[in-house]
Amino acid sequence: MSGNNFLKGAAVLGTAGFIVKIIGAIYRIPLTNLIGTEGIGYFQPAYQVYNLLLVISLAGFPTAVARLVSEKMALENPQGAHQIFKLSMRVILVVSVVSSVTVLIFAKSIAQAIGYPGTYYSLLGLVPALLIVPVMSVYRGYFQGMQNMMPTALSQVLEQLIRFAVGLSLAYMLSSSSLQKAAGGASFGASAGGLAGFIFILFIYARHRKNIHEKIDNATNNIEEESGKVISKLLTIAIPITMGASIVPLMGLIDAKLVSMRLAQIGYSVIEATDLYGQLSGTAQTFINFPQVFSIAIAMSLVPSISNAYTRRDKEALNQTTDLGMRTSLIIGLPSAFGLYILAEPIIKLFYPALGPDKHKSVGQLLAILAISVVFLTVVQSLTAILQAVDKQRIPVKNLAIGALVKIVLTYVLVGIPSLNVKGAALSTIAAYLTAAALNYWDINKYTEVKVRLFRIAFRPFIASVVMGAVVYVVYHGGASIIGVKLSALAAILCGVAVYFIALPITGTIKKEDMDLLPKGEKLYKLMNKLKLMK
Repeated sequence: MSGNNFLKGAAVLGTAGFIVKIIGAIYRIPLTNLIGTEGIGYFQPAYQVYNLLLVISLAGFPTAVARLVSEKMALENPQGAHQIFKLSMRVILVVSVVSSVTVLIFAKSIAQAIGYPGTYYSLLGLVPALLIVPVMSVYRGYFQGMQNMMPTALSQVLEQLIRFAVGLSLAYMLSSSSLQKAAGGASFGASAGGLAGFIFILFIYARHRKNIHEKIDNATNNIEEESGKVISKLLTIAIPITMGASIVPLMGLIDAKLVSMRLAQIGYSVIEATDLYGQLSGTAQTFINFPQVFSIAIAMSLVPSISNAYTRRDKEALNQTTDLGMRTSLIIGLPSAFGLYILAEPIIKLFYPALGPDKHKSVGQLLAILAISVVFLTVVQSLTAILQAVDKQRIPVKNLAIGALVKIVLTYVLVGIPSLNVKGAALSTIAAYLTAAALNYWDINKYTEVKVRLFRIAFRPFIASVVMGAVVYVVYHGGASIIGVKLSALAAILCGVAVYFIALPITGTIKKEDMDLLPKGEKLYKLMNKLKLMK
């Protein structure tokens, strides 16, 4: 049952996340073509600040709420679950007000401190989002804890649609004024989207309220704890998770500062440094976010599913769900890394025609380097979720912090080498996630009852990915001189996807028992059996 809930939850969040990233990528394409990599260089550093403050405001709370609500529901205590939701809301309101007011007052000083003064308007555009989005996250965590992923999924899609419409419209209207103001208009889209998502999830909660209270009234095991104890439990889980989750956006913020500083030291102007940073974080990084859609969905679904099995002391369900989650992460991460590496420059040419040949080449090189980090990032996310679910929240914090230190040192050294410049920051990203993944893997097997057989799990997805990669390479290079770069890139992507889905059952990466856990898996198995792809 745990594996079934996990995969269904991952499927719902993964589908929504994929739609969100598709909208986000579509958004970034006209936005980048409209304001260029320099404009993105004003837009992206503000987002690094926003992401860090947003993580501090909310990262630990949805996970803590989801985990504690899941535990209460496993113990048939819906009243206790609702108490957790209400107390979390009070805490998060205070935090969100503080973070939004801080940015509003100190926006200009923050922009100067991170080395990109032109991000001032972008920071101002994100202030309302810092107030609204954390509050919305508590509602999402409550529904996820009850293993109902639909409210989160639908609100995410609506949030991104409004962000797209408002952000792009404002950027277009303000582009004639200045690139800095246009970037600020694009940033405000996040605030408009956050407001829309918040209103929507409030409506969903209002519709579920009667059912929630009926469950509470009909339950026979309702127990409420002292408010202080509940808040203490929330903070005990949330603070380490928040510290761990803060490391990635903090790395991004430090990256922005170090890149700006080191590029200046080797002779680049402020505008040139802003442009190069825009190429790295706002253009190449966009495509690395796609596989994260599914890996984050898997991680989010792993926490309540594993926590449920851990609470019930069901070791078989615990290890089954863990294996399934890790395998699913690798099924996503490995082919994504192969595909993005092989087609790095063609993908940039396809989606960003306005950048021109020189930037197509330089951004393509950055994307090829970052593609390698996808595997380690997806593994880190799943291993972190496993550790969080079995009450080992501090371990991934420590390991990611070590990875961050590796990144800071390497970014400082490598970006200062003129022949590498901004590519040094991309190389340091690989080292950071590789370090964190290796340490998480070691600690899970050493300190928990969960046994992750990573290399055994990875072998078959790796073979399927190699087959896919070979087909992608042949199709692209064989067709580029005949039908052109863009069409051959599209053909290679489509052929790669088709071949990979065929290779998965043939290599035994997915089996009948896995199909049984998927939504509509029985019908899909019958179809694959008819095609003789699965026995």
